[in-house]
Amino acid sequence: MRVVVKYGFIFIFFFLFMPDQGRAYIVDAVDGYTIEQLEADLKDIHKQYGNNLSVKQIGTSHFHQPIWAIKLGEGEESILLIGAHHGREWITSNLLMVMLERYADAYQHKKKIGKFDSNIFDKVSIWFVPMLNPDGVDIQQGKLPVQNKRDFIFMNDGSPNFKRWKANGIGIDLNRQYPSGWQDVPGSPFPSYKGYKGKQPFEAKEVQAVVRFVEEINPMSAIAYHSSGQEIFWQYGARQNIVRDYFLATKLAELTGYSLSIPPEEANGGGFTDWFIEEYGKPAFTLELTDFHQESNPPIRKLWEEWRRNRLVGIYLASEMANWR
Repeated sequence: MRVVVKYGFIFIFFFLFMPDQGRAYIVDAVDGYTIEQLEADLKDIHKQYGNNLSVKQIGTSHFHQPIWAIKLGEGEESILLIGAHHGREWITSNLLMVMLERYADAYQHKKKIGKFDSNIFDKVSIWFVPMLNPDGVDIQQGKLPVQNKRDFIFMNDGSPNFKRWKANGIGIDLNRQYPSGWQDVPGSPFPSYKGYKGKQPFEAKEVQAVVRFVEEINPMSAIAYHSSGQEIFWQYGARQNIVRDYFLATKLAELTGYSLSIPPEEANGGGFTDWFIEEYGKPAFTLELTDFHQESNPPIRKLWEEWRRNRLVGIYLASEMANWR
Protein backbone atom coordinates (compact mmCIF):
# COMPACT_ATOMS: atom_id res chain seq x y z
CA MET A 1 0.00 0.00 0.00
CA ARG A 2 2.81 2.40 0.78
CA VAL A 3 4.23 1.82 -2.71
CA VAL A 4 0.88 2.54 -4.36
CA VAL A 5 0.45 5.74 -2.39
CA LYS A 6 3.99 6.85 -3.19
CA TYR A 7 3.64 6.37 -6.92
CA GLY A 8 0.15 7.79 -6.90
CA PHE A 9 1.51 10.90 -5.22
CA ILE A 10 4.28 11.16 -7.79
CA PHE A 11 1.77 10.81 -10.63
CA ILE A 12 -0.53 13.45 -9.16
CA PHE A 13 2.39 15.82 -8.57
CA PHE A 14 3.63 15.35 -12.13
CA PHE A 15 0.15 15.81 -13.57
CA LEU A 16 -0.49 19.01 -11.64
CA PHE A 17 2.80 20.66 -12.40
CA MET A 18 3.62 19.49 -15.91
CA PRO A 19 3.14 22.21 -18.54
CA ASP A 20 -0.36 22.36 -20.09
CA GLN A 21 -1.46 19.11 -18.52
CA GLY A 22 -3.93 16.89 -20.32
CA ARG A 23 -3.18 18.16 -23.83
CA ALA A 24 -0.77 16.89 -26.49
CA TYR A 25 0.91 19.80 -28.25
CA ILE A 26 3.11 19.95 -31.31
CA VAL A 27 5.87 22.22 -30.01
CA ASP A 28 8.01 20.72 -27.28
CA ALA A 29 11.22 21.55 -25.44
CA VAL A 30 13.56 20.77 -28.34
CA ASP A 31 17.19 21.26 -27.37
CA GLY A 32 19.15 23.18 -29.98
CA TYR A 33 15.99 24.46 -31.71
CA THR A 34 16.80 25.02 -35.38
CA ILE A 35 15.10 26.60 -38.38
CA GLU A 36 14.38 23.06 -39.68
CA GLN A 37 12.60 22.09 -36.47
CA LEU A 38 10.76 25.41 -36.45
CA GLU A 39 9.54 24.85 -40.01
CA ALA A 40 8.41 21.31 -39.20
CA ASP A 41 6.46 22.58 -36.18
CA LEU A 42 5.04 25.47 -38.18
CA LYS A 43 3.82 23.12 -40.91
CA ASP A 44 1.92 21.03 -38.35
CA ILE A 45 0.57 24.10 -36.53
CA HIS A 46 -0.66 25.58 -39.81
CA LYS A 47 -2.34 22.28 -40.70
CA GLN A 48 -4.23 22.32 -37.39
CA TYR A 49 -4.98 26.04 -36.99
CA GLY A 50 -4.63 27.39 -40.52
CA ASN A 51 -8.01 29.11 -40.52
CA ASN A 52 -6.73 31.46 -37.82
CA LEU A 53 -3.13 31.88 -39.01
CA SER A 54 -1.30 33.64 -41.82
CA VAL A 55 2.26 32.57 -42.59
CA LYS A 56 4.60 34.87 -44.48
CA GLN A 57 8.27 34.71 -45.40
CA ILE A 58 9.59 38.21 -44.76
CA GLY A 59 13.12 37.70 -46.04
CA THR A 60 16.18 35.51 -45.95
CA SER A 61 19.36 35.34 -43.92
CA HIS A 62 22.83 35.91 -45.34
CA PHE A 63 23.04 32.18 -46.13
CA HIS A 64 19.57 32.23 -47.74
CA GLN A 65 17.62 30.64 -44.93
CA PRO A 66 14.00 31.78 -44.59
CA ILE A 67 12.80 34.25 -41.97
CA TRP A 68 9.19 33.49 -41.12
CA ALA A 69 6.40 35.63 -39.68
CA ILE A 70 3.12 34.18 -38.46
CA LYS A 71 -0.02 36.20 -37.80
CA LEU A 72 -2.55 34.97 -35.26
CA GLY A 73 -5.98 36.55 -35.39
CA GLU A 74 -8.21 38.67 -37.59
CA GLY A 75 -7.50 42.06 -36.07
CA GLU A 76 -6.33 44.77 -38.44
CA GLU A 77 -4.23 46.23 -35.64
CA SER A 78 -1.35 44.12 -34.36
CA ILE A 79 1.56 43.71 -31.99
CA LEU A 80 4.88 42.10 -32.92
CA LEU A 81 6.95 39.54 -31.00
CA ILE A 82 10.49 38.73 -32.20
CA GLY A 83 12.90 36.00 -31.12
CA ALA A 84 16.53 35.04 -31.77
CA HIS A 85 18.19 38.28 -32.79
CA HIS A 86 21.22 36.47 -31.34
CA GLY A 87 22.42 32.99 -32.25
CA ARG A 88 22.90 31.68 -28.73
CA GLU A 89 19.42 32.83 -27.71
CA TRP A 90 17.42 30.21 -29.63
CA ILE A 91 15.40 29.42 -26.49
CA THR A 92 13.44 32.58 -27.38
CA SER A 93 12.35 30.80 -30.59
CA ASN A 94 11.18 27.80 -28.56
CA LEU A 95 9.19 30.11 -26.32
CA LEU A 96 7.49 32.01 -29.13
CA MET A 97 6.54 28.82 -30.95
CA VAL A 98 5.04 27.46 -27.71
CA MET A 99 3.13 30.72 -27.30
CA LEU A 100 1.93 30.67 -30.91
CA GLU A 101 0.54 27.15 -30.65
CA ARG A 102 -1.09 27.59 -27.24
CA TYR A 103 -2.67 30.88 -28.25
CA ALA A 104 -3.88 29.43 -31.57
CA ASP A 105 -5.49 26.54 -29.72
CA ALA A 106 -7.25 28.88 -27.30
CA TYR A 107 -8.41 31.17 -30.11
CA GLN A 108 -9.77 28.29 -32.19
CA HIS A 109 -11.66 26.82 -29.25
CA LYS A 110 -12.74 30.19 -27.83
CA LYS A 111 -10.97 29.57 -24.53
CA LYS A 112 -9.56 32.09 -22.12
CA ILE A 113 -5.83 32.43 -21.58
CA GLY A 114 -5.60 33.14 -17.89
CA LYS A 115 -8.17 35.85 -17.29
CA PHE A 116 -7.90 37.17 -20.86
CA ASP A 117 -10.46 36.44 -23.57
CA SER A 118 -8.77 35.05 -26.68
CA ASN A 119 -11.39 36.80 -28.81
CA ILE A 120 -9.17 39.87 -28.41
CA PHE A 121 -7.34 38.54 -31.47
CA ASP A 122 -10.40 39.55 -33.51
CA LYS A 123 -9.37 43.14 -32.76
CA VAL A 124 -5.59 43.01 -32.26
CA SER A 125 -3.59 40.26 -33.94
CA ILE A 126 -0.18 39.04 -32.89
CA TRP A 127 2.63 38.71 -35.42
CA PHE A 128 5.35 36.26 -34.37
CA VAL A 129 8.86 36.30 -35.87
CA PRO A 130 10.30 33.39 -33.89
CA MET A 131 13.80 33.19 -35.41
CA LEU A 132 15.28 36.30 -36.98
CA ASN A 133 18.84 34.93 -37.09
CA PRO A 134 18.79 31.31 -38.35
CA ASP A 135 22.42 31.48 -39.53
CA GLY A 136 23.62 32.56 -36.10
CA VAL A 137 21.60 29.79 -34.47
CA ASP A 138 23.21 27.22 -36.77
CA ILE A 139 26.72 28.52 -36.11
CA GLN A 140 26.16 28.56 -32.35
CA GLN A 141 25.18 24.90 -32.58
CA GLY A 142 28.27 24.02 -34.61
CA LYS A 143 26.59 23.74 -38.02
CA LEU A 144 29.17 25.65 -40.04
CA PRO A 145 29.38 25.99 -43.82
CA VAL A 146 32.54 23.96 -44.51
CA GLN A 147 34.06 26.48 -46.87
CA ASN A 148 33.82 29.25 -44.23
CA LYS A 149 34.95 27.36 -41.14
CA ARG A 150 38.32 29.12 -40.91
CA ASP A 151 36.62 32.53 -41.10
CA PHE A 152 34.22 31.62 -38.31
CA ILE A 153 37.01 30.43 -36.05
CA PHE A 154 38.84 33.72 -36.69
CA MET A 155 35.71 35.73 -35.81
CA ASN A 156 35.35 33.52 -32.71
CA ASP A 157 38.75 34.66 -31.38
CA GLY A 158 40.40 31.48 -32.58
CA SER A 159 38.12 29.11 -30.68
CA PRO A 160 36.40 26.13 -32.36
CA ASN A 161 33.72 26.22 -29.62
CA PHE A 162 30.84 28.37 -30.88
CA LYS A 163 28.54 28.19 -27.84
CA ARG A 164 28.98 31.94 -27.21
CA TRP A 165 28.13 33.00 -30.80
CA LYS A 166 25.64 35.89 -30.98
CA ALA A 167 26.21 37.36 -34.43
CA ASN A 168 24.67 36.52 -37.80
CA GLY A 169 26.42 34.54 -40.54
CA ILE A 170 28.95 37.26 -41.36
CA GLY A 171 29.80 38.36 -37.83
CA ILE A 172 27.35 41.26 -37.45
CA ASP A 173 25.48 41.64 -34.17
CA LEU A 174 21.90 42.16 -35.36
CA ASN A 175 20.86 43.99 -32.22
CA ARG A 176 23.52 46.65 -32.83
CA GLN A 177 22.30 47.32 -36.38
CA TYR A 178 19.48 49.81 -35.86
CA PRO A 179 20.15 53.53 -36.36
CA SER A 180 18.95 54.95 -33.02
CA GLY A 181 22.15 55.75 -31.16
CA TRP A 182 24.15 53.56 -33.57
CA GLN A 183 27.01 56.02 -33.93
CA ASP A 184 27.72 55.87 -30.20
CA VAL A 185 27.54 52.08 -29.83
CA PRO A 186 30.94 50.63 -28.82
CA GLY A 187 32.07 47.12 -29.64
CA SER A 188 34.30 45.09 -31.89
CA PRO A 189 35.86 47.06 -34.80
CA PHE A 190 35.60 44.04 -37.11
CA PRO A 191 33.26 41.06 -37.64
CA SER A 192 33.08 38.97 -34.50
CA TYR A 193 31.02 36.44 -32.59
CA LYS A 194 29.46 39.41 -30.77
CA GLY A 195 29.39 43.18 -30.60
CA TYR A 196 30.25 44.18 -34.20
CA LYS A 197 27.69 46.78 -35.25
CA GLY A 198 28.56 46.74 -38.94
CA LYS A 199 29.75 49.50 -41.24
CA GLN A 200 26.36 51.19 -41.21
CA PRO A 201 22.85 50.66 -39.82
CA PHE A 202 20.54 48.29 -41.68
CA GLU A 203 23.49 46.55 -43.32
CA ALA A 204 22.49 42.99 -42.37
CA LYS A 205 19.93 41.24 -44.55
CA GLU A 206 18.02 40.00 -41.51
CA VAL A 207 17.60 43.52 -40.14
CA GLN A 208 16.55 44.82 -43.55
CA ALA A 209 13.87 42.13 -43.63
CA VAL A 210 12.40 42.93 -40.22
CA VAL A 211 12.51 46.70 -40.82
CA ARG A 212 10.60 46.32 -44.10
CA PHE A 213 8.12 44.10 -42.29
CA VAL A 214 7.58 46.60 -39.47
CA GLU A 215 6.99 49.34 -42.03
CA GLU A 216 4.43 47.10 -43.72
CA ILE A 217 2.37 46.03 -40.70
CA ASN A 218 2.86 49.15 -38.51
CA PRO A 219 2.36 47.32 -35.18
CA MET A 220 1.02 49.11 -32.13
CA SER A 221 3.74 47.69 -29.89
CA ALA A 222 6.63 45.23 -30.04
CA ILE A 223 8.59 42.88 -27.84
CA ALA A 224 12.05 41.58 -28.66
CA TYR A 225 12.88 38.44 -26.68
CA HIS A 226 16.49 37.87 -25.64
CA SER A 227 18.37 35.91 -22.98
CA SER A 228 19.46 36.04 -20.27
CA GLY A 229 18.86 37.87 -16.99
CA GLN A 230 15.07 37.93 -16.31
CA GLU A 231 14.96 41.66 -16.97
CA ILE A 232 12.79 44.08 -18.92
CA PHE A 233 14.25 47.05 -20.79
CA TRP A 234 11.66 49.58 -21.86
CA GLN A 235 13.14 53.09 -21.85
CA TYR A 236 14.80 54.95 -24.72
CA GLY A 237 15.00 58.43 -26.15
CA ALA A 238 12.91 61.58 -26.12
CA ARG A 239 9.90 60.47 -28.19
CA GLN A 240 8.72 58.00 -25.62
CA ASN A 241 5.48 58.37 -23.71
CA ILE A 242 7.05 57.66 -20.33
CA VAL A 243 3.78 57.41 -18.38
CA ARG A 244 2.20 54.95 -20.81
CA ASP A 245 5.30 52.83 -21.30
CA TYR A 246 6.22 52.68 -17.63
CA PHE A 247 2.68 51.50 -16.87
CA LEU A 248 2.95 48.74 -19.48
CA ALA A 249 6.46 47.76 -18.40
CA THR A 250 5.35 47.54 -14.77
CA LYS A 251 2.47 45.25 -15.71
CA LEU A 252 4.81 43.04 -17.76
CA ALA A 253 7.13 42.88 -14.75
CA GLU A 254 4.22 41.78 -12.56
CA LEU A 255 3.26 39.03 -15.02
CA THR A 256 6.77 37.66 -15.45
CA GLY A 257 8.42 38.41 -12.14
CA TYR A 258 11.23 40.12 -14.06
CA SER A 259 12.85 43.33 -12.89
CA LEU A 260 12.73 46.65 -14.76
CA SER A 261 16.24 47.63 -15.79
CA ILE A 262 18.29 50.28 -17.53
CA PRO A 263 20.67 48.84 -20.13
CA PRO A 264 24.43 49.12 -19.54
CA GLU A 265 26.23 51.79 -21.53
CA GLU A 266 27.65 49.34 -24.08
CA ALA A 267 24.12 48.10 -24.84
CA ASN A 268 22.40 51.49 -24.99
CA GLY A 269 21.38 52.25 -28.56
CA GLY A 270 21.57 50.32 -31.80
CA GLY A 271 18.89 47.83 -30.72
CA PHE A 272 15.54 46.94 -32.25
CA THR A 273 13.43 48.33 -29.43
CA ASP A 274 15.52 51.54 -29.33
CA TRP A 275 14.76 52.09 -33.00
CA PHE A 276 11.08 51.14 -32.73
CA ILE A 277 10.47 53.55 -29.85
CA GLU A 278 12.31 56.42 -31.53
CA GLU A 279 11.00 55.81 -35.06
CA TYR A 280 7.35 55.20 -34.19
CA GLY A 281 6.87 56.73 -30.75
CA LYS A 282 5.20 53.49 -29.67
CA PRO A 283 5.96 51.18 -26.75
CA ALA A 284 8.55 48.44 -27.20
CA PHE A 285 10.14 46.12 -24.68
CA THR A 286 13.16 43.86 -24.50
CA LEU A 287 12.47 40.82 -22.32
CA GLU A 288 15.44 38.75 -21.19
CA LEU A 289 14.53 35.13 -20.51
CA THR A 290 16.04 32.90 -17.80
CA ASP A 291 18.39 33.60 -14.95
CA PHE A 292 21.78 34.91 -15.99
CA HIS A 293 24.09 32.70 -18.02
CA GLN A 294 27.56 33.62 -19.12
CA GLU A 295 28.47 33.51 -22.79
CA SER A 296 26.40 30.50 -23.80
CA ASN A 297 22.83 29.46 -24.46
CA PRO A 298 20.49 28.91 -21.52
CA PRO A 299 19.77 25.18 -21.09
CA ILE A 300 16.51 23.95 -22.54
CA ARG A 301 15.35 22.76 -19.10
CA LYS A 302 14.67 26.46 -18.37
CA LEU A 303 11.98 26.66 -21.06
CA TRP A 304 8.90 25.65 -19.08
CA GLU A 305 9.68 27.96 -16.18
CA GLU A 306 10.04 30.83 -18.65
CA TRP A 307 6.85 29.80 -20.41
CA ARG A 308 5.04 29.92 -17.07
CA ARG A 309 6.35 33.43 -16.54
CA ASN A 310 5.56 34.60 -20.08
CA ARG A 311 2.34 32.71 -20.77
CA LEU A 312 0.19 35.85 -20.54
CA VAL A 313 2.61 38.38 -22.01
CA GLY A 314 1.37 38.33 -25.61
CA ILE A 315 -2.33 38.33 -24.86
CA TYR A 316 -1.89 40.95 -22.15
CA LEU A 317 -0.12 43.33 -24.51
CA ALA A 318 -2.69 42.76 -27.28
CA SER A 319 -5.54 43.39 -24.82
CA GLU A 320 -3.90 46.49 -23.41
CA MET A 321 -3.10 47.98 -26.81
CA ALA A 322 -6.73 47.55 -27.83
CA ASN A 323 -7.50 50.15 -25.18
CA TRP A 324 -4.96 52.60 -26.65
CA ARG A 325 -6.39 52.61 -30.17
